[in-house]
Amino acid sequence: MILKKASYKAIKYACMKFHYAKRIPVCRISYSVFNNKGEWCGVICYGSGAGSTVAQGYGLRQGQCCELVRVALNGKQEQTSKAVAISLKLLKKSSPLLQLVYSYADIDQKHYGTIYQATNWIYIGSLDRYFAGYEFNEKKWHPRSVSEKLPKGIKMNIDNVKKYLDRNAKEIYSEGKRRYVKVFNKKLLSKFMALKKPYPKNASIA
Repeated sequence: MILKKASYKAIKYACMKFHYAKRIPVCRISYSVFNNKGEWCGVICYGSGAGSTVAQGYGLRQGQCCELVRVALNGKQEQTSKAVAISLKLLKKSSPLLQLVYSYADIDQKHYGTIYQATNWIYIGSLDRYFAGYEFNEKKWHPRSVSEKLPKGIKMNIDNVKKYLDRNAKEIYSEGKRRYVKVFNKKLLSKFMALKKPYPKNASIA
């Protein structure tokens, strides 16, 4: 298995074709994955996260942590966990100041974080239910996308979304996300090991 830096064209295609979210995230660095036959399998993308407040929440500064934002693969790869492990090694090598990578498993999609568990990430619990955007025109919209669609200077809220975009719009909420971290800094490791919780499991699987 070989990973190489991904082009925007590869990122766009993989995220729209191979990932359930059907959105292109803001990426800091991304890798194209090729299997042992040389076939392109999709991309693994890392982003800067949702601002400096996330870094502060982990006791770090902006630039010292990033988010694994997409694993968009077509299934032709030998092992998804191996692809993620290789991408982490490449990321660490290219970003020497990086101390931590975090990611989420979507509870709404019944994701438990199998990939993270297979690559020994630390599970630190879940985020509570939160506002996730709006649904209108038979589609779910992220708040950022809705804000861009509203006229300039118009505050984003359900009343304005109904007024300017779709009178039948409604707010949508997520049941939360399971949080995982991969720690590169050995001094930080003990801190997060103390926060470590048992991996969540799908109770329906024996």
